[in-house]
Amino acid sequence: MSKADLSKQPAQVSAMFDDVSTHYDRTNNVLSAGNDVLWRIATTKAVSPRPGERILDLAAGTGTSSASLARPVKNGVGGAHVVAADFSPGMIEVGKRQQAGNPNIEFLVADGMQLPFGDNEFDAVTISFGLRNIVDPRVALAELYRVTKPGGRIVICEFSTPPFTPIRVGYSTYLQRVMPAVARFASSNPAAYIYLAESIKDWPNQSTLSRWLSETGFQQVGYRNLTFGIVALHRGVKPSTPQPTQ
Repeated sequence: MSKADLSKQPAQVSAMFDDVSTHYDRTNNVLSAGNDVLWRIATTKAVSPRPGERILDLAAGTGTSSASLARPVKNGVGGAHVVAADFSPGMIEVGKRQQAGNPNIEFLVADGMQLPFGDNEFDAVTISFGLRNIVDPRVALAELYRVTKPGGRIVICEFSTPPFTPIRVGYSTYLQRVMPAVARFASSNPAAYIYLAESIKDWPNQSTLSRWLSETGFQQVGYRNLTFGIVALHRGVKPSTPQPTQ
């Protein structure tokens, strides 16, 4: 069993997620008390995939979020082609098996800090619960900006800081005491979820991530809290015209 630390060395992170890939979705559902489904629905609505669009789902894991984005067209939404990219080969292999036969999802192993795509390739880019696992998340944001088409959109779903003190204190207690205990029964690699708790506590708040998006170049930046701010859904748009150099 492997466990990354907060230095987030790529080899450690990749190996850790390889270890948990087989039961990853089930464990997430247990640890989130089913809220992961609601967060995925909110993210899909925010991305608003449209017929014929090309969407990058970075840190896609086993492709559960990608499948939601690539669903058939309904009321003018859906029908997008989704590139499901992840740094963990184990996750990608599980995803290929689970989504076999879905022609709208393309899986590949990719480094979030050095994406294997050209400039301005995607109508939308999204990353759920993966940005904080990248060594330098601001480099990853710059890469996501680079591969987004002018006028394209970004959606980030990530753990965050509950603004209400009692919720924040209770959540901290959950991360420190309850999550490790539950992970011992639900996960094939409980140590990985110790890292998860550490990475959440170390992650900046909503305002900081919003500032990073703006500094990267995205406009119309905003966020809304989900589940009392335990998770935040961040959004932005790449300008349609080049911006002057700062």
